[in-house]
Amino acid sequence: MLKLTKKADYGLIALKHLSITATGSASAKEIADSYSIPLPLLAKVLQKLAKQGFLRSEQGTNGGYRLARAAARINALEVIRAIDGPIILTSCFTAHGACGLSDRCNVREPLRRIHEGILGLLESISIADMSSDDPDSRLYEIPISSPAGGLTAAAPHLQETV
Repeated sequence: MLKLTKKADYGLIALKHLSITATGSASAKEIADSYSIPLPLLAKVLQKLAKQGFLRSEQGTNGGYRLARAAARINALEVIRAIDGPIILTSCFTAHGACGLSDRCNVREPLRRIHEGILGLLESISIADMSSDDPDSRLYEIPISSPAGGLTAAAPHLQETV
């Protein structure tokens, strides 16, 4: 199953929080308390994001974390990769790139297209897109390629539910 780790999820939550916070900054404790995230785990994620250049750490009584660049210039793919490493749908797409079925596999190419589609979708979604409360936001209209190569109307799992 393709699934985000808790660390990646918490990292995206924290970045979105910082992008919508009026002051533009927050402490790890404030973010953890706001979303019921374990503070020690969130602190490690925030430190990693700061080390990777997504956040700036501010010291002092009003210290905390702040986005190091505009939310529109941070995409979901780079955040997930910074926290979890590469996204791998199947072993065909690792550095080794082969398995016992490689010479007879009839799904390698379709899976490669799916893999590239997932990476492209994640790369096209910025923290600013995730931060929009606008139901007409482009986040809800991102086209997904169908297996036949056409486009579907939108990603159903990203559409707003009523």
